[in-house]
Amino acid sequence: MEFDPQPILVSLPLLPGVYRFFDKKGEVLYVGKANQLKKRVTSYFQKTNVSPRIRLMVSHIARIETTVTRSEAEALLLENNLIKSLRPRYNILFRDDKSYPYIVLSGDEFPRLSYYRGTPNRRHEYFGPFPNASAAKESIQLLQKIFRIRTCENSVFSNRTRPCLLHQIHRCTAPCVKLISAGDYKVGIRNAALLLQGRYQEVEQTLRATMERAAEEQHYEQAAELRDQLRALHTVQQRQFVESTGGATDADIIALAQQDSLVCVNLAMVRGGRHLGDKSFFPDHAEDLSANEIAQAFIAQHYLSRSVPPLLILDAECDDETLAQLLSEQAGHTVKISQAVSGERKQWLEMAQHNALLALQQRKAQQGGQKLRLDRLREFLDMPDLQRIECFDISHTMGEATQASCVVYENLDMRTSQYRRYNIGSITPGDDYAAMRQVLTRRYQKLAEACSESSQREGQKSEGAKIDLICPDLVLIDGGLGQLHIAMEVMHELGLNDLALVGVAKGEERKAGLEQLIFPDGTAKQLSSDDPALHLIQQIRDEAHRFAITGHRAKRGKARTASSLEEISGVGDKRRRSLLTHFGGLREVAQASIEQLSKVDGISKALAEAIYRQLH
Repeated sequence: MEFDPQPILVSLPLLPGVYRFFDKKGEVLYVGKANQLKKRVTSYFQKTNVSPRIRLMVSHIARIETTVTRSEAEALLLENNLIKSLRPRYNILFRDDKSYPYIVLSGDEFPRLSYYRGTPNRRHEYFGPFPNASAAKESIQLLQKIFRIRTCENSVFSNRTRPCLLHQIHRCTAPCVKLISAGDYKVGIRNAALLLQGRYQEVEQTLRATMERAAEEQHYEQAAELRDQLRALHTVQQRQFVESTGGATDADIIALAQQDSLVCVNLAMVRGGRHLGDKSFFPDHAEDLSANEIAQAFIAQHYLSRSVPPLLILDAECDDETLAQLLSEQAGHTVKISQAVSGERKQWLEMAQHNALLALQQRKAQQGGQKLRLDRLREFLDMPDLQRIECFDISHTMGEATQASCVVYENLDMRTSQYRRYNIGSITPGDDYAAMRQVLTRRYQKLAEACSESSQREGQKSEGAKIDLICPDLVLIDGGLGQLHIAMEVMHELGLNDLALVGVAKGEERKAGLEQLIFPDGTAKQLSSDDPALHLIQQIRDEAHRFAITGHRAKRGKARTASSLEEISGVGDKRRRSLLTHFGGLREVAQASIEQLSKVDGISKALAEAIYRQLH
């Protein structure tokens, strides 16, 4: 029965709100906001000059839901919360949900320089955000080199009895053992903060004046150190910071590039007048949207849950005043969205436009290579509709801390947000077959239950669907015939007999390029080492192995760290805490001598010997 929207349309109010379109299976097709719900929703069923994508969406609508809000700004906020949680098939989607890194100067007596992600704490001073982790960490290394600020944890700092290696290589002034006064240390902290705020000239003038004064007073060693600081500062200014001449500006520059069906949004960050770097985004479902629509969607999805600078510079029109108003309310300061720029800001925008175009060209080249690989694999497996591949691997050390991984390849890319790790328990240590049985059962149990309720799987690949209910086209098993037989048994037990399975067995001497593909009928085939299909399988298999082994190592390390002291008779919670607090960590405890261990409160000479034996 064809959907008739008229009974719903006539009842819609002329009020702001959010509307949602659903298909016959109850999956969300689209989420949108409107200043007047009745006019906006009705327009979808009256317009004839809409894009093919919108016509296709409207043809699938089976239900409409609306939510009335108090204002258009509130509707905008609700719309983007729903887009992020539901990920509708026809909305433009930006996939970056990670928080951005900051550089922190702690509020301690001797402040610590560190890298941070998360919600800022008022006790500390934050600088950023930086567009990526490498930009923030490189800045920390360079500032540490110039001002020799400590980066160690407070637990280590408060328990040092001698300077560490960083002091010996001139990266720290060793305030932990009082080799520098609090006053002198804070001079370096103040200069680092000024540099992070973009006040390079002020820092240079201060250091130069201090150096000249030290030279006049014949404190030549101090003058030489300041000279080295100035040289390093000049290097930093050249390498790391593109400095502004127009004052301490905080701004984000947003540039778009479009070619064919691919869209790139480049975000460049300027803080304190310094260009900190950029980050590129490649949204889904943006093929036939205008630059204006893409820019509005990016600003809304990116900033409504993050801090926003006072100025956003765009290379596309963005006439949504509600968006700027909402961002201003959220930020607690006026946010201006500007397209008309000149001088230095125009140079920033041109740089972002150039970087967007370069990123787009690189993405197209990468996707071209991926498409060649996928097309060849489709041909080899005779699966013309192959899109989604899931691959499983098991990792352990002699049966210890067994972990399984599931990685996902879809739409010509690895989908890291859909990766899964599984802790494997209740099996004989080292039993890879039992581990594979457990992970496959846990991954596909819910899918099997959903399929038993409905034989129709059409649309199961929707981004809005729960990950556990997405059905892959192909399942790769890292292993030989034995592991593949286990996978076949699990699928038979779950009633998923039509799920394509392939085992990837390592070749002779485990050399890359000699892998064999094992099929359920027992046949084995080997692709040539230069075959693009094999390269795709290797890429997915290696990613599954990497993801499994990193999880396994973290789990094993955590277990060993927690158990090393717990296994020693006579070392309870109180003594364990005393040891870790005194030395600053398990590694330092392991490096301590028997005499050093026996100096800790509650640790006798005999117990110190027992601890030493356990850790060596």
